[in-house]
Amino acid sequence: MIYVVIAFLWVAICLYLILGGADFGAGIVELFSEKSYKKRTQKIMYNSIGPIWEANHMWLIIAIVILFVGFPKVYADVSNYLHIPLVIMLLGIIARGTSFTFRNYDAINDKWHNLYDVIFTYSSVVTPLFLGIIAGSIVSGSIDDNALSFQDAYIFSWLSWFNFSVGIFTVVICAFLASVYSIQTVKNEEDKVILRKRAKIYTALIFVAGALVFAVSLWKNIPLFSWITSEIYGYIAIAIASISIVLLLSALNKAKDSLLKVYAGIIVMMILFAASYSHFPNLVLFKDGSTLSLLKDYGAMSTINMLAWALLLGSIFILPFLFYLIYSFNQKQKI
Repeated sequence: MIYVVIAFLWVAICLYLILGGADFGAGIVELFSEKSYKKRTQKIMYNSIGPIWEANHMWLIIAIVILFVGFPKVYADVSNYLHIPLVIMLLGIIARGTSFTFRNYDAINDKWHNLYDVIFTYSSVVTPLFLGIIAGSIVSGSIDDNALSFQDAYIFSWLSWFNFSVGIFTVVICAFLASVYSIQTVKNEEDKVILRKRAKIYTALIFVAGALVFAVSLWKNIPLFSWITSEIYGYIAIAIASISIVLLLSALNKAKDSLLKVYAGIIVMMILFAASYSHFPNLVLFKDGSTLSLLKDYGAMSTINMLAWALLLGSIFILPFLFYLIYSFNQKQKI
C-alpha cells in the first residue's frame, strides 16, 4: 500500500504543477503582456483558467495531507527548515486568490481595481518563484539538519543561487502553460496569432531558464546533469519531452490547436520526472548527505493502509466530478 500512497503523492504534485502552474501563469502572462493588449489579455486569462480555478489547489491539499499523515518526519522537517519560503508561498496563494475574486466580482469599477491587478499579477510571480525555491531546497542538499544558528537552519537552507534559479525556471514553466492553455479559449484569429507567438516565446524561455539552472548547478557543484542522465529513464524522459516540444511548435506554426494542452502537459511531466526519478525513494536530501526516504521514513503501516484506501475510495468520488467540472467550463462560449 505504500506504493499506492507514493503514486498519489507524485500525481498530486504533478497535477498541481500543471494545473496550478497554468493558473499562476495567467497572472505572469498578464504582467508581461503589451500595455495596449493588457486588458484583452486579462479577459482571455480569466476565461482560460476557469476550468481549473475551482479545483487546482485540491492537488496541493492532497499532497500536504499525504505528507502530514503518511510521512510525518518529512512533513515536519520540510515545514521546519523551509517555513519562511512556505509562508511566503502561501501568502502569495491567498493574495492572488482574493485579488482575483475582488477584481472580477467587485461591482464598482474604481481605482481599487488597479490595486487588485497589481496584487494578482505580482503574487502570480512570487508564488511559483517560491514554490520552485522550495523544490530546489529539498533536492539540492542545502538544508543543514546539523545547523547551529538561525541563519544556517532557516535562511541558507533555501536562500541560494541554485534554488533561486529553480524558482525562475518554475515561473517560466507556469507562463508557458498559461500561454499554451489560453489559445483554445479564443475564437478571434487575431487573438490566436498573438497567443501562438507568446507560446513560442515562453517555449524558448524554457530553454533559457533551463540553461540557467544547469549553469548554476555546475557553478555550485550540484550534480544535476548526473541526476538526469544516471539511468536510461532520464534519456527516455528527455526524448519524450523533446519530441513533444517539436510537435507543439509544429502545431503552433500550422495553427493546429487541438493537442496543444496534451503536448504542454507531457513536457512538464517529463521535466519533473527527469529531475526527480534518480532520487527515488529519497525525497529530501540534506547537506551532510543524509536523506529522508519515502520507503523508510513513513508512519505506522496501519496508517499507510488506511491512507491508501482513503485515497483510492476518495478518487472514485472526486475525479468524476472534477472531470465534469472541467468539461462544463470548457463548454462555455469562447471569447
